[in-house]
Amino acid sequence: MPRKKEFDVDMVLDKAMTAFWSRGYEATSLNDLLDCMQIQRASLYNAFGDKRTLFLETLRRYEVARQDEFLAIAKAHSPRQAILHLFQEIITAVLNDGAREGCFLVNTALELSPHDKDVAKLVGQAFDKRERFFRKMIDKGRDNGEIARSVAAAPTARALLSLCIGLRVLSRSRPEKYLLQSIAKQAEALLPPRR
Repeated sequence: MPRKKEFDVDMVLDKAMTAFWSRGYEATSLNDLLDCMQIQRASLYNAFGDKRTLFLETLRRYEVARQDEFLAIAKAHSPRQAILHLFQEIITAVLNDGAREGCFLVNTALELSPHDKDVAKLVGQAFDKRERFFRKMIDKGRDNGEIARSVAAAPTARALLSLCIGLRVLSRSRPEKYLLQSIAKQAEALLPPRR
């Protein structure tokens, strides 16, 4: 009969995510994980299999949390304002990130996606969800008159995603408010209001 888990799975996943996020996958050793998760090696293997599987679980968990945030933003704001608010939230997070840890998803895309097809698939799916969010907001904004009808939803959504990712990457080395705000202004320029 398998032993009952003696730890809170969500809590240890959050601790593992923090370790991977701050150090990266390769630089996070198994001992680092055991120390921060405060579990035994056998418990890690029994619950998650191995370091890579644990990492994939933390990435999935991160993505679920981000999707919840996107839904909350969409509910709280009009479509155009939801997009602009998202960029401002990213900038605020970047400017408050003293350790310059960046975005877990973007960090993972840069570190592992070129070498791991499973990670690349998860990252690609997450980016696709973000692009769909932008497209949905653009479509709604065009329908309600908030965004000009001339805005093509699909390419504009892709451009917004690119600006979002670029903002995250650039902020790792240059977390300067004026620079990040200039990127947000470009996002705003892609969404002219209907006249």
